[in-house]
Amino acid sequence: MLAFSPVHDAAAAAGSAVGWLAGLLTPLAGGAATAAAIVLFTIAVRLLISPLTVAQVRAERRRAALAPQLRQLRQRYAGDPATLQAELFALYRAAGASPVAGCLPALLQAPFFLVMYRLFGTGDGAVGLLDARLAGVPLGWHLGDGLTPSVLLVFGVLLAALAGLATVLSRRAAASAAVPADQPGAALLARVLPLLPYGTVLLALVVPLAAVLYLVTTTGWTVAEHVLLRRPQPVPVDAIDER
Repeated sequence: MLAFSPVHDAAAAAGSAVGWLAGLLTPLAGGAATAAAIVLFTIAVRLLISPLTVAQVRAERRRAALAPQLRQLRQRYAGDPATLQAELFALYRAAGASPVAGCLPALLQAPFFLVMYRLFGTGDGAVGLLDARLAGVPLGWHLGDGLTPSVLLVFGVLLAALAGLATVLSRRAAASAAVPADQPGAALLARVLPLLPYGTVLLALVVPLAAVLYLVTTTGWTVAEHVLLRRPQPVPVDAIDER
């Protein structure tokens, strides 16, 4: 049934693009051409959806700038939920922000990541993709299929890189989750959010080498986005709501 689904068609188109890139890179990369094509294709897709990421970051910054006013409103109307809700919506409307503005860009990105995982995790739509090799290791090889020296080297380098990138994201998540501490669920988020980036490392232990390459590349791109787009913005903690 999934063979005729839109996801399969999109994965087939993406597989054709990866194959075309691999053909172009063969004179330069030789046997690693397909692996290099996966990296370049992943970068191209992330670049394509980067406007969605920028929109998401802008929405997050608008909400962060309203944090002092939101905190004051919650304190002022703690015993009057109906008035609090009305005041919150009025504040968001006056500021041209929305409590869910950052969700839409994230949702629009989901189909791209689904297709990428389908392509590199299962080889769906790309004939021979997982048969190509990197340093002698087939791109369809799982870490649990056997630990030869070449497998240990390739997976070891990629997993170490992925763990390092996850650590960077974890530290940034810990810093962002610490503010504001007075909101409901903030304590739980402060504990959970820093752990989420390490999920990619656990995933890399069970997916094929092609998907590991994708995870390292896309996580590296995410780290670059955090450095360039999500730099800490000065927000006055004791800002006074003059409304």
